[in-house]
Amino acid sequence: MAYDLSNYLVIGISSRALFDLTRENEIYEQQGLEAYCQYQLEHENDILKPGVGFALIEAMLKINEIREGQRHVEVVIVSRNSADTSLRISNSIDHYGLDISRAAFTGGEPVAKYLGAFDVDLFLSATEEDVQAAVESQVAAGLIYEGSAENLGKPLEQIRIAFDGDAVLFSEESERIYQEQGLQAFIEHEKKNAQNPLPEGPFAKLLKTLSYLQFQLDNAVDGPPPIRTALVTARNSPAHERVIRTLRAWDVRIDETFFLGGVPKDRVLASFKPHIFFDDQHRHCGPASRLVPTARVPSTVGE
Repeated sequence: MAYDLSNYLVIGISSRALFDLTRENEIYEQQGLEAYCQYQLEHENDILKPGVGFALIEAMLKINEIREGQRHVEVVIVSRNSADTSLRISNSIDHYGLDISRAAFTGGEPVAKYLGAFDVDLFLSATEEDVQAAVESQVAAGLIYEGSAENLGKPLEQIRIAFDGDAVLFSEESERIYQEQGLQAFIEHEKKNAQNPLPEGPFAKLLKTLSYLQFQLDNAVDGPPPIRTALVTARNSPAHERVIRTLRAWDVRIDETFFLGGVPKDRVLASFKPHIFFDDQHRHCGPASRLVPTARVPSTVGE
């Protein structure tokens, strides 16, 4: 019988997002593909260190252990590596005991066209071209910011995921008005449309899936719920009302909501301690990535 991945939350992740391949990427960029392949083959049995996305993947896979025989999450490695250079990645997956059995190694070809074949709901990569192509293919995707892999410290009891609002959970419509017409026009637009739910953004489906998982799992464990989410947005009153009404209309749960009104996001995120934070603007992702694992969602709105 065929294995239907559409019944699961499927996370696609590149090898460079899952593991620390900083040195290897430098070799590729400075010396070329042949030198990179030779280095990987020579170090095939050297275990890679965790990368920025490792803690999230490790935590998400533990959801499958809550109820025996009930899987909710699948992870697929989607990488530009070739099969010949992939053994080091496989050896590292086995070393850390990650329950990952599916992979696509494209030998240098773009990977986005294969995400649909695996029913990927979320794609994480350190390659901007692949992330942009994934978003254009209607897959929620984030560009991992390197250098934040060590920020979580000891493992957290919960899976914690933080989202920006406009151009991430919600569409770019309101953000575009702010960028093109200014703050006052944005506020007037949001007051006028306060009763109208915001259109869905690229991560709306992922939030709804997480909310459904929360409902399914909250009563299955003793102690804190296994998943906790946060909305961290630059909106404030009166533009917050439309957000609240939108989440009600979607029938989703956000555990913590921060309407910051221009207050920097990084200090709030440092207190929330997410496994990952998604935002569409580098001016927020840059400072956040120094404190918590961070991924940027490609956007057509200027920063």
